[in-house]
Amino acid sequence: MIDKNKVRELAEEWLKDKEYFLVDASVDANNSIVVEIDHKDGVWIEDCCELSKYIEGHLDRDVEDYELEVGSAGIGQPFKVLQQYVNSIGYDVELLTKAGKKMEGTLTAADEEGFTVEVPEKQKLEGQKRPQMVDVEHRFGYDDVKWVKSVIDFK
Repeated sequence: MIDKNKVRELAEEWLKDKEYFLVDASVDANNSIVVEIDHKDGVWIEDCCELSKYIEGHLDRDVEDYELEVGSAGIGQPFKVLQQYVNSIGYDVELLTKAGKKMEGTLTAADEEGFTVEVPEKQKLEGQKRPQMVDVEHRFGYDDVKWVKSVIDFK
């Protein structure tokens, strides 16, 4: 079986000094390799082809047969790495907490420890008769959520 770490290393070599970043690299029991990359401005098919050729050039089909797929992380898919959070600051995201609560709001910060989402919520404000919509910041650790993904808006 082809070593996932070898595939990851090859992808990282090709990505070095490029604005792309590695999201995931996996190898299943049938030697089906999937490499996902991303870029703040999107992924170009030509770059996926170049990365695919680079990986193929460093693996030997005579030793082990494999299937290789290189592509973007996929729009609407859950975030897997910190750089995806960083690139999405200022944009709307939806998330599902480990407690099962679904939320939607604007991603306002992300770092090694976690991320912050500003969510519109109804709150009773002092001196007001009715609850008002206010933006409330919620801080999460990455282990506090099942998934976070970009909200796709077709407007």
